[in-house]
Amino acid sequence: MKLKAKFIDWSAGIPIAMIHKETASKIGVQDKERISIRTFSGYSKEFSMVVNTIEGLIKKNEIAFSSEIMENINLKKGQYVDIALTETPRALKFIRKKLDGRKLSKPEIFEIISDIVSNELSEAETTLFVSAMYKSGLNFKETIYLIKAMLKFGSRLKLNKEFIADKHCIGGIAGNRTTPIVVSICAAGGLTMPKSSSKAITSAAGTANVIESISPVDFSVKELKKIITKTNAFLVWGGNMVSADSKIIQIEKELNIDPEAQLLASIVSKKLAFGSNYILIDIPYGKNAKVTKARAMRLKKKFERVGKYFHKKLEVVLTKGDEPIGNGVGPVLELIDILKVLQNQGGRPKDLEEKSVFLAGKLFEMTGKAKKGKGIQKAREILTSGKAFEKFRQIIKAQGGKIKTLELGKFAHTILSKKAGKISEINNKLTNSLARVAGCPTNKSAGVYLHVHKGYKMKKRDKLLTIYSESKPRLNSAVRFYKENKIIMIK
Repeated sequence: MKLKAKFIDWSAGIPIAMIHKETASKIGVQDKERISIRTFSGYSKEFSMVVNTIEGLIKKNEIAFSSEIMENINLKKGQYVDIALTETPRALKFIRKKLDGRKLSKPEIFEIISDIVSNELSEAETTLFVSAMYKSGLNFKETIYLIKAMLKFGSRLKLNKEFIADKHCIGGIAGNRTTPIVVSICAAGGLTMPKSSSKAITSAAGTANVIESISPVDFSVKELKKIITKTNAFLVWGGNMVSADSKIIQIEKELNIDPEAQLLASIVSKKLAFGSNYILIDIPYGKNAKVTKARAMRLKKKFERVGKYFHKKLEVVLTKGDEPIGNGVGPVLELIDILKVLQNQGGRPKDLEEKSVFLAGKLFEMTGKAKKGKGIQKAREILTSGKAFEKFRQIIKAQGGKIKTLELGKFAHTILSKKAGKISEINNKLTNSLARVAGCPTNKSAGVYLHVHKGYKMKKRDKLLTIYSESKPRLNSAVRFYKENKIIMIK
């Protein structure tokens, strides 16, 4: 059927078309089913998309497209297109196969990822794939196929450097913003550090959210090459490089699940996309961490096996994660901690400093930049000399940012201890949740500042934490959340 293209300022996140209900009835298509469109031009190409059937807004001879389609096929206002029913993508059959607990072949996984990247699969259909991975898991071969598919249908950064290194934490620990410190130390020590980071999924902030407080984090491959030529490092968001991963992560965020195979594939595919030869994986474990020590050990073996398959020097460290690291939880608050450590300021969070030095030292030893057992010493010397802070400034400047005075949320409330005693527990998950209730990560100046850590001795009415927010209602909600949950335990 021939219909006229109509422009509507409308973004759906995925390719969607809207047609009148009577038109849909003539074609025989129902709401949420698929149609294909073909343009009437010398160079005609067919596109598949989900359709919404509506009454009003558009006429019976019209079809309206989401902006995602208008951008991809360069339609002009009033241009006619031919529409027809289309078959369900074969990838859906493969997803159902995985939901049934059966193994997927390399071509099947490649077709699923190709359809996710090209938006052939709707968000609901991609959600089925994430659910299938969570329910049935992927074996080693399937995980390798998933990594290769993500790489094939993404971009790659090719650097003519010998020592290209990276570190990654699986997350789950409030605060724990070691990455900017480690990258700055290692880049100042002669390593190339193309660091791509995630934005927050379930935490109060990801590294990309933190750096975004003072610098852009979204760049093209060409721009990334310019930055790394100047500074030997960058601190950016990696979503544009491995686009399938960013789409899947968004769904994981909504479902609040993190399939193990996707965790492996997400981390390793991004490291390979950025050309890293030396990869350090940090797996924090413990009560209220993302994983137990037993699961951390299993993950360690899986990461090492994947690293060996791709001929990369990959090492895994298991670190204790039974409480938040640093004092700040939230983009700006975490950045304040980072700057205090990089500038060797008094009152800096020593736990954050010690972990950062340990991880940077490991990378120096892995790459041969330091002898075994001497990496921490080298890392500490670079940090205390001020070279790491200077390198951080260079990176931020090269990315078009600037280190500036950081403002906290204009509304604040401090929680005081109701009794004397010793801090026995600070719940990671609930601390992250508290910061999110306060407005993180969208409101970068929101968050939680911890005045205490495990083992601290408290007097009655001593400060426990301060909540910052950009709105009074959010602050009130956060205070209420704290009172309703056992975040800090005193014995």
